[in-house]
Amino acid sequence: MFYEPRNGHGLPHDPFKAIVAPRPIGWISTRRPDGGPNLAPYSFFNAFSSNPHLVWFSSEGEKDSASIARQTGEFAVNLVSLALAGKMNETAIDAPPGIDEFELAGLTPAPCRFISCPRVAEAPAVLECKVTEVLEPHDLQGNHAGVFVVTGEVVGVHIDDAMLTDGLFDVTKAQNLARLGYMDYAAVTETFAMRRPRWKEG
Repeated sequence: MFYEPRNGHGLPHDPFKAIVAPRPIGWISTRRPDGGPNLAPYSFFNAFSSNPHLVWFSSEGEKDSASIARQTGEFAVNLVSLALAGKMNETAIDAPPGIDEFELAGLTPAPCRFISCPRVAEAPAVLECKVTEVLEPHDLQGNHAGVFVVTGEVVGVHIDDAMLTDGLFDVTKAQNLARLGYMDYAAVTETFAMRRPRWKEG
């Protein structure tokens, strides 16, 4: 089949998010200006640079995490493992502003080193980030898409020592969780390696 998104797809559910998958989950923690913690998952999340380490998460509508990160200039990305799937889902609730999702989901807030917002103590790894810019993308007609892309530079990394194998972060131990389409998720339970080919002259 082929369809133009502007004309609809004719399927029971939009396949777009299932096609662009799997997507790592950005479990974003921030601290509101009044001091209260905030925690929410974002499936439009990824890294896009290794030097410097840059990540972004995208909020459809300026939800609390994006708004707070813009105001305070910082956020933390907490890695969601398979073991934390249920807790992550609890923090996705459409709670009113001011609700402490750490408390709601029974998670332990822990201090970060270089930023003031809390991190999830149970997370296998955490990226401390400082905001570099907030983008507001537009569609082909030049209209604001209603999306807020928060980019940040990683200034600190926490790793649970139990997740290391021979000095390497072991994603099969952490069982990184990813978002698929619809209400589906996947966890990394096995990996395989491929070396990048090198061009040989002559």
